[in-house]
Amino acid sequence: MLRVEGLKKIYAGKTRTVEALRDITFTVGDGEMVCIVGPSGAGKTTLLKCLSGLLSPTAGQVLLDGKPVSGPPEAMALVFQEYGRSLFPWMSVESNVELPLKQKGLTKSRRAKLVADALEAVGLSQTRNSYPWQLSGGMQQRVAIARAVAYEPKILVMDEPFAAVDAQTRADLEDLIRVLWHSLGVTV
Repeated sequence: MLRVEGLKKIYAGKTRTVEALRDITFTVGDGEMVCIVGPSGAGKTTLLKCLSGLLSPTAGQVLLDGKPVSGPPEAMALVFQEYGRSLFPWMSVESNVELPLKQKGLTKSRRAKLVADALEAVGLSQTRNSYPWQLSGGMQQRVAIARAVAYEPKILVMDEPFAAVDAQTRADLEDLIRVLWHSLGVTV
């Protein structure tokens, strides 16, 4: 379970301060899908960065299974809005998906299975040897999603994952996320 209690984030500059988040409190149960909606500049990305331990709140806390989040939790995977920046152009699709699994210390055979399963789940099995720069934006986003899914997270955090794709690709990716959510039982 993910719990946010009294979260506040202030960005202090030389000439002004911006209160990005004020007194945010909510709970997300295991296996739930939650969407955060708001206008540009409302603090959605700041909130997700605090949830994922990439940014420390000014006040309040984020708890994952009752423990404070003070850095990126091992049980969480992220898909960023700017997915192209999170993929390494010199690495194949397969290597991009496998990278966090190597850092996790998994055996080669386990990594191969997770990568194959994740690429199959997002419909990219045939592109495993391609490079990100050879793929469309929608396909690159599916690579980023496959990498997150292969990591076997308990929680999948996505920051506007469909913002940079066309309407049809957006609809397809939304369907894909719903299918993955149902089949994996992950919190989104």
